[in-house]
Amino acid sequence: MAAAVEAEMPPAEIETIYLFRPMKREGREWGTAVVTRKSDEGRLRVYTAKYMLIVRGKDRGQAKVELVEVGLSPAEVLAQVMQATADRSGESEPPVEVGPGAWYAG
Repeated sequence: MAAAVEAEMPPAEIETIYLFRPMKREGREWGTAVVTRKSDEGRLRVYTAKYMLIVRGKDRGQAKVELVEVGLSPAEVLAQVMQATADRSGESEPPVEVGPGAWYAG
């Protein structure tokens, strides 16, 4: 069962971020990322991060973000899951894998 995460995720605990291609329509952008976080069990805690950003109009720049923990996984399984997700969604490429340094100086 997914649990909403209310606190911010400490950048030092982020292992990898998988970015899916955002969708733009009617002045809004929707995006999804899978964020992995180091855990004590030697596995990765897996979260989905979804956002909606208003890119046009008087409310331009406003956004909503949701971060939900969805599971625990061995690191070597995650890349296979990301490829399978891309295959099921019809995307030709899996999500882009980036480290936390893409957003945070480490």
